[in-house]
Amino acid sequence: MLSKALLRLGASAARHPWRVIAAWLIAATLAVLAAIAIGGRTADSMTAPGLDSQRAAQLIERAGTGQEGMTAQVVVTPLDGGATFFDDGARTALTRLQTEVKRLPHVLGTSDPAGALDAGGGKAVRGGLVSADGRIAVVRVQYPDQSRLSTEDLDALVDLGDRLRAELPLRIEMGGNLFYAFSDPDGGASELIGLLAAAAILFLAFGSLVAAALPIGMAVFGLTVGVATMTVLAGVTEVPTFAPVLGSMVGLGVGIDYALFVLARHREYLARGLDPREAAGRAVATAGRPVVFAGGTVVVSILGLAVANVPFMTVGGLAVSIVVLTMVVASVTLLPAFLGAAGPRLARAGRIGRALQTRKLGRLARRRDPAAGAAHAAGWRRWIGHVSQHPVPYAVGAAGLLLTATLPVLGLRVGLPDDGSLPHSRTERRAYDLVAEGFGPGTNGPLVIAADPTGDPGVLDRLVATVAADPGIASVAPTHIDRATGIATLVVFPTTSPQDKATADTIARLRTDVLPTAIGHGPARAHVGGAAASLSDVGQRTSQRLPVFVAAVLAMSFLLLMLVFRSILVPLKAVLLNLLSIGAAYGIMVVVFQWGWGGALIGLEATVPIVSFIPMFLFAILFGLSMDYEVFLLSRVREEYLRTGDNGTAIVEGVSRTARIITSAALIMVAVFLSFAVAEDPSTKMFGLGLATAIFIDATVVRMVLVPATMTLLGRTNWWLPKWLDWMLPRGPVGTDDTDAESTGEAPRPRLVDR
Repeated sequence: MLSKALLRLGASAARHPWRVIAAWLIAATLAVLAAIAIGGRTADSMTAPGLDSQRAAQLIERAGTGQEGMTAQVVVTPLDGGATFFDDGARTALTRLQTEVKRLPHVLGTSDPAGALDAGGGKAVRGGLVSADGRIAVVRVQYPDQSRLSTEDLDALVDLGDRLRAELPLRIEMGGNLFYAFSDPDGGASELIGLLAAAAILFLAFGSLVAAALPIGMAVFGLTVGVATMTVLAGVTEVPTFAPVLGSMVGLGVGIDYALFVLARHREYLARGLDPREAAGRAVATAGRPVVFAGGTVVVSILGLAVANVPFMTVGGLAVSIVVLTMVVASVTLLPAFLGAAGPRLARAGRIGRALQTRKLGRLARRRDPAAGAAHAAGWRRWIGHVSQHPVPYAVGAAGLLLTATLPVLGLRVGLPDDGSLPHSRTERRAYDLVAEGFGPGTNGPLVIAADPTGDPGVLDRLVATVAADPGIASVAPTHIDRATGIATLVVFPTTSPQDKATADTIARLRTDVLPTAIGHGPARAHVGGAAASLSDVGQRTSQRLPVFVAAVLAMSFLLLMLVFRSILVPLKAVLLNLLSIGAAYGIMVVVFQWGWGGALIGLEATVPIVSFIPMFLFAILFGLSMDYEVFLLSRVREEYLRTGDNGTAIVEGVSRTARIITSAALIMVAVFLSFAVAEDPSTKMFGLGLATAIFIDATVVRMVLVPATMTLLGRTNWWLPKWLDWMLPRGPVGTDDTDAESTGEAPRPRLVDR
């Protein structure tokens, strides 16, 4: 049985702690060395098979125009408020800048706004190179594919800009997907803030520096191995840029939580007088079972993203799953080794903790000390007992609150937060604003129409004329035709910014009306691509697949919980309550990011749509994480019920005994996630705020109000299971049967089935 295996594993690790710690040190070292030797960089290919934008990308790649590679843009304006690029002095400075940029390593070519002005007799030119008033110019820089580039290319461009700012009378700002690909991702400072917050909470919970340090140490080990493995994966396939940040965020949260669950049970056994090694083994056998199940649920839920058939989401989910799986393994191997090495010191608070216990802060720490026994759960027991005595008003009130918070989801709009969402301290944001000021907002999100005019030589003229006449298109750059293949590419600039819904409408109109009208029924074909079109397509794909994905995750969770708790209503209730907490988190995201309420608190300077792939990613992660608390809490309730046979007593005892651990764990996870919510990138903010909000709601309103209220209302039927189904289900998947009880030294407990 699983619990017996975990008992042996935990006890062995506690008996030979330095061997296990040495093995993890070796594993971490090898993982880091492998990441350095064969690891790759993260990259973004925001497309998927079968999408129109993917077909456009394939045509562009066949044509070899270079537009399939990375790009950057250098946006300039004279420092002298009265000067323009129509003047010789400013134009000369612009020429020098363009020449120096063109000399940078790996640059395939640049636009030449100064040369275009000279050719046009000093007047404004087409193509979005110089604004109509001559105040703003753009040098577009073309690089090869990302696989041939590195951070050094971005550094070279940035360093050149810093040097030329001191030498030329120009204000120089920069942007483009080169910055997106090679800028340092958000996360380093956030991880440190999250770790410090977690350490403080753990110290208050246990009153011991040693006890607080062990979960942190385990999480750092696991995160090192997991992220290094993710880097190795990036050397084999394309891992999206958000994966390391998301992996760090989720890995720290679940790693510290899992360690906290096991550590709390270990201290309970120490308080009963057990030997530290035996206590560690039993802690892994009892608390480790829900950890393994909950971690497995997180992994399976995230891997379910493959249902969307969007490769970058599938690989991103795989990368995050590696980190979570590493944390589960560390919880049942490395942590008991730490517990065995720490010995009996974990049974008591340290000197600082004892000093705090003489003050008000110490009283808080003492109440939360898991080793203090049942007396310290008295406050939670009174609260749960109060809720159980008034289940209807609490159930109705809490459900009504969460449904109200969910209502804004009806206005959820997916899209692409662009550089205009970044803070003004970033040069990408300042470049974005200059381009929008000089050329219109759509210039920041050009569309690329790829056309194969095979068999219809006049189609290109019709295509240009028809596209230019569309009310959503501001301008069309000169057509580029590849002589070898005959494939033409048209860069077109919408009238609206990339994140506007009107831009998505324009893309849809081009595909359904404009392009078919220009091409007719001939053999020619044309497709709309570009970053804005790709993310719009991915958003539609994920929206279409989301119901299937949600149904699959719900069904899987129901079956697994039914297997664990041998009940029909408990897993059904758990699924519905998890949906409520996730829906409320979605609603709050809409309120903050789309409506702007409270956005300034997390450094959001403008309203933005929800990134198209985030709702599905959040659902996968949150549903898995919510199972952590569900399994941990209900496992204890079921233990009490099978021991006493009284539903009311089981609810009060089970919830009150786990409440202090769940609230401490949730507080840690919320602190970790909120530390990422203040990052500069809007996508990171969305992940951080969405995860923090859902975990907070789940651990408070759901676990401490709705769960005891609904379980009280259901009474003994909580544990109802038809006899025929009881015979069909395998026994003890995570240790809820008699055999598992015996393996951990607990008394045998009866089962309740429908006879």
